[in-house]
Amino acid sequence: MSFDLASRLAARRAEHLYRQRPLLETPQQPEVLVDGERLLAFCSNDYLGLANHPQVIQAMRDGADKWGVGGGASHLVIGHSSPHHELEEALAAFTGRPRALLFSTGYMANLAAVTALVGQGDTVLEDRLNHASLLDAGLLSGARFSRYLHNDAASLAKRLEKAVGNTLVVTDGVFSMDGDLADLPAICAAARQRNAWVVVDDAHGFGPLGATGGGIVEHFGLGIDEVPVLVGTLGKAFGTAGAFVAGSEELIETLIQFARPYIYTTSQPPAVACATLKSLELLRSEHWRREHLSQLIARFRRGAAEIGLSLVDSPTPIQPIIVGSSERALKLSAALRERGILVGAIRPPTVPAGSARLRVTFSASHNQAHVEHLLDALAECWNSLAEEP
Repeated sequence: MSFDLASRLAARRAEHLYRQRPLLETPQQPEVLVDGERLLAFCSNDYLGLANHPQVIQAMRDGADKWGVGGGASHLVIGHSSPHHELEEALAAFTGRPRALLFSTGYMANLAAVTALVGQGDTVLEDRLNHASLLDAGLLSGARFSRYLHNDAASLAKRLEKAVGNTLVVTDGVFSMDGDLADLPAICAAARQRNAWVVVDDAHGFGPLGATGGGIVEHFGLGIDEVPVLVGTLGKAFGTAGAFVAGSEELIETLIQFARPYIYTTSQPPAVACATLKSLELLRSEHWRREHLSQLIARFRRGAAEIGLSLVDSPTPIQPIIVGSSERALKLSAALRERGILVGAIRPPTVPAGSARLRVTFSASHNQAHVEHLLDALAECWNSLAEEP
């Protein structure tokens, strides 16, 4: 018996679902060189424009000079360096929680947060549109796993009635493919009635949302009682790499003792933590970044409505244009690229069948002229696509 990989790949091509990696030849910035072409990019999660910030770059250089370029071992052996510890303390203060725990990736943080807290005999309830890492965490936990209707507190409440053992309610804060916000007040209220804990992965909320960039929990004025487990990633608005879980003293100690993704991996390079400390400082002090970003989003939404594009109700930098079929999404993405604009086509299984889209994302590094250029190109391409049989 042999694996017929060629047939699997051919089928994916035929279904217009084949994925290819663009080769980026410049730093993260609006105007990039990709596969040898100069393009205006609207597909990065660098929401506050910090990934290529000179002060963040210098902090990483200084960190490498002092701490070297490798973590060396797991945090529990000899890989927990002073920059890691300082960053955890800063993230705890930023989120208003007693402690935070640093992870090398967001995927690891989500796996850790769920699998360390529940197992056989327990229950995990997740939003149907949660990120793949959260869904995988629920499946790997060994707990009874069920998905409630998207952002539907009534659907969640029905599943909570059947929950057994310790129960986690798990949701994205900002849904990564739609950009809409979780209805956290209603979700937390439903969970509290059944003594369930809420886990929020706010990967896309930290930075753009909240009065100080504190994300969706700050946006809704919630605290640790409503959301005991708060997850954030550092590779998006923070512009660096890694992730964290913030919560109570007991939560963080439980993760240190029982979370396999934390225990059995090498720590991130200390220099990355040094860079993140600087980006956190900029995130908290340079409020103009969020204000400018909000202005760009508002202008795009007005212009998209004038064109007749189908958008999701999203106040975030994630502004998907729903196209429908994977073939049409690819055509629209290719047409924009011919006009010098890079926007990725998102297709199943990342999104449900029939909801393929262009996932437009904005950064504080974009300017008004960039947005006008995008709208002009979209109007031309959208009208041409509509004329096709």
